[in-house]
Amino acid sequence: MKIIAFAASNSSVSINKQLARYTANLVDGASVEVLDLNDFEMPIFSEDREKEIGHHPLAIKFYEKLGSGDAIIIGYAEHNGSYSAAYKNIFDWTSRYNREVFQNKPMILLATSPGPSGAANVLKQATDSAPFFAADVKASLSVPSFYDNFKDGKIINLDLNNQLVDAVKSL
Repeated sequence: MKIIAFAASNSSVSINKQLARYTANLVDGASVEVLDLNDFEMPIFSEDREKEIGHHPLAIKFYEKLGSGDAIIIGYAEHNGSYSAAYKNIFDWTSRYNREVFQNKPMILLATSPGPSGAANVLKQATDSAPFFAADVKASLSVPSFYDNFKDGKIINLDLNNQLVDAVKSL
């Protein structure tokens, strides 16, 4: 099984990327490809730009990368209660190329933050909207207080780790 994992963030030190990578590596025998949104940076989406250039080649590449996996794991960063601008822009360009962005792949949606909310707002938005874009959401999990619950590359809170293991089993 090939897992495509990424953080919906362009931060070079993304805690959501750490969480997504950790979760993907819990899948026994899987090969894991971790995407970096910085590799898909495009101008801000607008209908005018789309008319001018058509489907952006990086949006097509992102779509193809998602399609190359058997499952997808995303760690959503929360910026002001919603998606990061970097993710939203890539998603907007990609959904104009093909509305079925997630290509009916089984998915685990995650979110974390340094604080106690665990980016729950953006995770709810993502979980609610993903099926409209051909996502087969198998599980979602918010991890609160990242720095208290994640150390040395792994979840140290036993309950949260068990929830991740159960989520991975759903793939």
